[in-house]
Amino acid sequence: MNVPIRLTPAESTLIEQLTARGAIAEAERLSGSGLPTRKVESYHYTDLKALLRDVPAVADVGAGSAAPLLDVPGAARLVIANGIPLPADAQPAGVSVGVVDGSGLTTRDDAIVRLNQGLAAQSLDLNVEGEAGMVQIDRRIDGPAAHVASSATVYVADGASVTIVEVFGGSDAAHVGNHASYISVGKGARVTHITVDLSSSQATHLATNEYHLAEDAQLRTLVIHRGAALSRTHLFPRFEGANSHADITGLNLVGEGQHADITMDAAHAVPHTSSKPLFKSIARGNGVAVVQGRLVVERDAQKTDAKLMAQGLMLSDRAMILAKPELEIYADDVVCGHGATCGRLDEDSLFYLMSRGVPKPEAETMLTRAFLAELLDPIEDEGLNDTLTGVIEGWLLAS
Repeated sequence: MNVPIRLTPAESTLIEQLTARGAIAEAERLSGSGLPTRKVESYHYTDLKALLRDVPAVADVGAGSAAPLLDVPGAARLVIANGIPLPADAQPAGVSVGVVDGSGLTTRDDAIVRLNQGLAAQSLDLNVEGEAGMVQIDRRIDGPAAHVASSATVYVADGASVTIVEVFGGSDAAHVGNHASYISVGKGARVTHITVDLSSSQATHLATNEYHLAEDAQLRTLVIHRGAALSRTHLFPRFEGANSHADITGLNLVGEGQHADITMDAAHAVPHTSSKPLFKSIARGNGVAVVQGRLVVERDAQKTDAKLMAQGLMLSDRAMILAKPELEIYADDVVCGHGATCGRLDEDSLFYLMSRGVPKPEAETMLTRAFLAELLDPIEDEGLNDTLTGVIEGWLLAS
């Protein structure tokens, strides 16, 4: 006999919101299973049932602030305000901008995905042709504390290229954001996808990034968690064409009272594909940083080359960094590996710099910058690189 679960106030609110939206199946599913706990492997270190204690009312539809969340030089800017895509002032070069109903995510057994599918009213829809340059998508939650589900879908044509920068933020309130990004990378296409969480220190930021790579597709991603009290980005890259490759990277920056989680489920589905996931975390105060990475090599995916690494840097005795890399291999002709390291700044390097007259705080900052260089150096656009460096430097300098 199935014993009914005890629902938390947050779960009860979510069920009411799903029911009001008409997402009855999702409401019933959540009623029966609740939010994920540590028993769900992909949420092992981020127990949402315990961490998500309150969910505010669904946001009112309204225009967002005109001010950009981040100044990215040369980027054409689009806005999703309180979950609704706003009309574009102009069509970015090489990009057709539209709006479609609902969420763009593929249905899967994940509570956050299903909540997004049940609550997202519209999705910003981009179709990219040729050399499209850079597009910035500001996802704002404005006004008093609100629950927002937003979605964006990006279809990149064969041989096209684009850089998509998504920035999350808004008013200083205890928002709950559930954001979806679906990106299809065509044959021989090149995509850079960067997401930056600048949410309020009271907010909860939940994101799902789904990628589909065709033959010869090239993808580079970077997730930066900096702002929210609770943040989690779940990455679902799937390699569906031969010779496709992805550099999947992420950075957790956590301080006092923050919990940030980057989780990846990558699927190599065909032969001759490669990936190089690299995730870094810096934690200070009592901050908690989580990296979970799973590489699945399916039975037909011979000649896969995939290497996963998680690295952590703790700047205080109370900080916590949790890493769980995994390999699940069903093919027999592959080159795959994973690893994880965690520790403090190297004492010998610190002593060397100080012995050369560099003050200790400056020496620590220099070593921390060196630790992060692998993530930023591959970003070739100078303006974008400088902007992201500024986001990270701002966090490093804020004690």
